[in-house]
Amino acid sequence: HVQLVESGGGSEEEGGSLRLSCAASGGSVSTRCMGWFRQAPGIERDGVAAIDKRGMTTNAGSLQGRFTISKDNAKNTLYLQMNSLKPEDTAMYYCAADSYWRCASCIGGACVLSFAYKGQGTQVTVS
Repeated sequence: HVQLVESGGGSEEEGGSLRLSCAASGGSVSTRCMGWFRQAPGIERDGVAAIDKRGMTTNAGSLQGRFTISKDNAKNTLYLQMNSLKPEDTAMYYCAADSYWRCASCIGGACVLSFAYKGQGTQVTVS
């Protein structure tokens, strides 16, 4: 069973930056399809980005250029760098993982919403 623990959320002013981290255990980020999704109150969950075992990434089109997903295989950790934050980015951000082949059909990060393993989330508030 893969366990995922997110950190790095908090409150930030519009235009600022945050980097979220997701520490994985019970499975390796180097061999899985990993990703982030978010959910704001009263709004449907939104796939943010995904990264495959080779490091190839896909982002939601609306976030292109502001959000970057990456990973450190040695630390078994997934990251989400968020720049030029906007109030509409306010949400709970979740890390998720699944088998490596899930990334093959993942466009824009939407596939992350149905990943088998999810963390508890970290809150991001932009004002």
